Amino acid sequence: MRRTWLIFSQAVTVAVALLFVVTTLKPEWLRNTPGPVIPEVVAISSATPPAPGSSAPAGGGYAAAARVAAPTVVSVVARKGSGGRARPNPHGEDPWFRFFFRDGPGSQQPQKGLGSAVIVSSTGYLLTNNHVIEDADDIEVQLSDGRQAQARLVGSDPETDVAVLKIDLPNLPAITFGVAEALQVGDIVLAIGNPFGVGQTVTSGIVSALGRNQLGINTFENFIQTDAPINPGNSGGALVDTRGQLVGINTAIFSRSGGSLGIGFAIPSDTARQVMESLIREGQVTRGWIGVEPQNLTPEFVQSFNLPVREGVLISGVLQNGPAGKAGMKPGDVVTKVGERPVANTAQLLGAVAALRPRSDTVIGVQRGNQSLELKLTVGQRPKPGQRVQ
Repeated sequence: MRRTWLIFSQAVTVAVALLFVVTTLKPEWLRNTPGPVIPEVVAISSATPPAPGSSAPAGGGYAAAARVAAPTVVSVVARKGSGGRARPNPHGEDPWFRFFFRDGPGSQQPQKGLGSAVIVSSTGYLLTNNHVIEDADDIEVQLSDGRQAQARLVGSDPETDVAVLKIDLPNLPAITFGVAEALQVGDIVLAIGNPFGVGQTVTSGIVSALGRNQLGINTFENFIQTDAPINPGNSGGALVDTRGQLVGINTAIFSRSGGSLGIGFAIPSDTARQVMESLIREGQVTRGWIGVEPQNLTPEFVQSFNLPVREGVLISGVLQNGPAGKAGMKPGDVVTKVGERPVANTAQLLGAVAALRPRSDTVIGVQRGNQSLELKLTVGQRPKPGQRVQ
């Protein structure tokens, strides 16, 4: 009897041990309907298809947006030097000569820059960055369908880094402008361009910040920041929403290595469109100007002078015969508003003044010590970059 009980207890112990092992390592063996566990990625790809008209197709991809926008993005080759038509060196095809002298002073080969542009009109107008085509003697674009064309520079605006090109080809696809002001942090965007000259590439990410300024890239900065990978060659390309509509022109990246680190900047499409229309209509961008040297207001300055305001722009210099000087503005004044538009930093002041029409009248709100003033002045025209102000 004792031996039987010993055998029984050992059998139970072994059975419990086996049950524990199976439960831990192979739980599906105990289910009524055995089958593999579905990975999360499979569950995502098998999500319920979106309703008709939705921007994203089944599977969570953005192929529809890419199909709409990609044909409107072109590659740009800008040649600089010798009118873009350098006389070929008789030894130019010699591999040893090219190895030792291709970058030397005797090469006589034009410099070549790569970038991107966006077709915004079926009549042939393209948006790109000024730095893509700056000082170029010859500009060539290649469409995604393989067609090539020489581009003519309509105009450029270095202060926003926007340029407008024109090509003459039939049946051009044109992108639809989106509303950049409607973007929110977290919205998905696609960046389309020609990075490193490898050919058209589409990357995706989100809007990671809005209204980025004081980066030292342009005079007027109001960048969309995105983590969609942007690399050299993407400049001038399209930043589009999930409907394939243009919300920005890719312009710059933050990088220590030259490659994407997940911080890219794009000019809002609203700004690019305003500049484009001015360049096409007038050949230049006309901006307001009041002739002051601004700097951000610091808490230390507010405390030292016991100012009743906490936001505004400190005026450190005033041009003697400029619009602000004639209106009575003085160094040490703090500008709090331009017309009815409050200003809290130098970027906002520059933008508010630039939006004013030259030769129009406006009122500038100023805090001078404990005194609040409203100065009436006639807006001047902003000088071109590098132009000397008399």
